[in-house]
Amino acid sequence: VQMVESGGGLAQAGGSLRLSCLARGSILSDFSGSVMTWYRQAPGKQRELIAHISTGGTPNYADSVKDRFTISRLNAKRTVYLNMNNLKPEDTATYYCNRQRNDWSWGQGTQVTVSS
Repeated sequence: VQMVESGGGLAQAGGSLRLSCLARGSILSDFSGSVMTWYRQAPGKQRELIAHISTGGTPNYADSVKDRFTISRLNAKRTVYLNMNNLKPEDTATYYCNRQRNDWSWGQGTQVTVSS
């Protein structure tokens, strides 16, 4: 299974973006039975877990994005989303997704750049 992230770009502080992540090659039962996660990595920093969503749709967030980001999933499309609101310059990073086991092939990520 290959992760394919998209939707990044340039945004101003206070703006919004919506990221998508397709688990290409996954089968429905495998995807729907997986906890899905979003990570980000800023230049010179370690990869940070920012959100995950359970098989039943329950979300969980890191404090750094709580109340601003929303994770969701659409199993029929093998896709997990990340709606990002009230963006801050410190959200600038490359964003990645995978399932919680991190055993699917990582994608190239999608770059998010937030200007002040």
